[in-house]
Formats: sequence, C-alpha cells, structure tokens
Amino acid sequence: MTGTDARDAELKKELDATLHVRRELGDDYDSALVESFLEKVEQRLDGVVDRRVRRQLAEQQMVVARESRSPQANDTWGERFGFGIVSLVLAIPLSTIGGGMADLPGLLVAWAGIVGVNVVQATRHTPLFGRRKDEPESDWEK
Repeated sequence: MTGTDARDAELKKELDATLHVRRELGDDYDSALVESFLEKVEQRLDGVVDRRVRRQLAEQQMVVARESRSPQANDTWGERFGFGIVSLVLAIPLSTIGGGMADLPGLLVAWAGIVGVNVVQATRHTPLFGRRKDEPESDWEK
C-alpha cells in the first residue's frame, strides 16, 4: 500500500467510525460529528499542502543553487583583468618575434591577434551590441 492509499484508508476508517457513532448517538449530534470529521479532513489537507509547498521551495532552491554554480556566474572582474595583464605580458615577446621576422606587417599581425583574443575574452558573456541572451527584456520578466 502506498502512502496515498494508506491515508485514504485511514480517512475511510475515520468516516466509518463517525457514521457508526452517529447511529449510536442519533440525530442530535449530527453537526458535532460532521464538524469533527471535517476538521480531520482539513488537517489532512493542510499536511498535504505543507509538504507540496516545502517540496516546491526545495526545488526552487536547487535551481538557484545550480544557476549560481554556472561558469557565467563565476566570471569575475578579477579574472578578466588578470587575462588582460597576462596578454599584455605575452605581447612583448610576440611583438619582438613578429617584428623581427616580418617587420611592420609581422608586428601588426601579432597585435591584431592580441587585440582579437582580448575582445573575445571581454565579450564572452556580454555581447558587443544588445542584451545577453539570458537577460530579460524588462523587470516584469524576472
């Protein structure tokens, strides 16, 4: 028997007991017996609603926790700043190699690559034009 079947059987037993008591006591106690039975049904419903609400809150907390662990959420200003510093440090030997091997065109190609890598890093999660794909259009969509 599952949990739902057990609760239904319990409620059926309560109803049978209430009807049995009504037969013994007569019509004078009908309203008190009905109120007592309805109170038990209400308590049972409150328990079911409480469990559902707790489960939904837990599911929402899991979704929020998973979203906060996404790589996009971990992208910090320090990470971008560090990447820029490292690329500038590496620009010195790349400029020397490109300029030494192919003069000005080599130097331009090396710096185009450095700038390109930094632009891609900077716009990885924030596009150059418009809003992010995951960003709502207005506050009403949040």
